[in-house]
Amino acid sequence: MTSEPLVFCLTCLLLGQMAPPSVLTSSPVHLKSSFISAPVGGEVTLRCSYEGDESAWICWYKQTLGQNPKLISSFFVYSPENIFYGEFENNSRFTLIRKNRTTNLIISNLKMSDSATYYCAFTYAQIVSFSEGATVIIKDPDSDIRPSVLQSEPESVRPGDAVTLNCSVQTGSCGGKQSVYWFRKSEESHPGLIYTHGGKRDRCERNPNTPTHTCVYSLPLKDLTVSDAGTYYCVVSFCGQTVFGNGTRLTLMSEGKFLVHFVTGSLAGLFLVLIIIIVYRMKNKHINQAAGTFKKESIVPYSQ
Repeated sequence: MTSEPLVFCLTCLLLGQMAPPSVLTSSPVHLKSSFISAPVGGEVTLRCSYEGDESAWICWYKQTLGQNPKLISSFFVYSPENIFYGEFENNSRFTLIRKNRTTNLIISNLKMSDSATYYCAFTYAQIVSFSEGATVIIKDPDSDIRPSVLQSEPESVRPGDAVTLNCSVQTGSCGGKQSVYWFRKSEESHPGLIYTHGGKRDRCERNPNTPTHTCVYSLPLKDLTVSDAGTYYCVVSFCGQTVFGNGTRLTLMSEGKFLVHFVTGSLAGLFLVLIIIIVYRMKNKHINQAAGTFKKESIVPYSQ
C-alpha cells in the first residue's frame, strides 16, 4: 500500500508542473543554485532553507539528466520523522539533518550515479513551490575514460543577430551513446536546461592512429534578445560519466549601448584619419621646404 506522504509529495509534484506561474511566485524554499564537482567516494551537503509557519511538507527530489524527477525524502515540518522512498530507503549514504528551518541533504560515499540536479520543495494547501536546482557532478579520477568538453570562445552580438555555439567532445576508447545537454546561467535567472541533443551526433570523427573519438555539437541561436545573455554550458553524459564544458559567455549589447559603441568607434576612426592627414601634410610641407632650401643653396652666382 502506498504511504500517504508519498502520495502527497507526488501529487504536489504533479500540481507544481500543472499550476499557473502566478501560483508559484515568491517561493518560500531556497536552495543555493550551483554546480558542485566532487570525486567518487567523497561527500556533498546540499542546504535548503524554508520560511513560514504553515503546516507544510518539505520534499527532496533528484533529477538525472534526461529522466523524470525521483522523490528522495519528505518530512512534515512539525514532525521529527524523515521518510525516504524507493532506492533511497534504508540507504545510509543519504542523510537528512534538520535545524532552524533548514534541511541539509548529505550524500556520502559518492557514486557516479549520484550525478544529477537536486531540488527541495515546499508543499502546503495543494500548492507546491520548488527551490532552485543544485547540480552535482561526480568525477572518477581512476577512470580510464578521459573525456574533455571544449566550447567556443565568448561572443558579443547585437539584438536580432544570430550566433552558433559549438561544443567539441573528445573521448577515449569509449564510443558509447552520448547525450548532450545545454544549460544557460545568467544573473537574472538560475541555471536551466534549454536544449538536448539526445543521442544525435552532429559531426563525429575518429582518429585512425588512436582510439579517440571527437564529436562536435552545435547550438544555433536566432533573433537574439537581451534576455538571451548569459553563460551557456555544454553537458555530456556517456559511459557512466557526466562532464561539463568550460562555458561560453554570450553578451548582448542593447540598442543604446550599440549606438554609443558605434558613435564612439566612428569618432575614433575619424580622429585617426584626421591625424594621418595632418601628419601627411606636415611631412609634405617639411619636404617642400627642404627642397626649396636645397635649390637655393645649389644656385651659384655667375661672375666674369
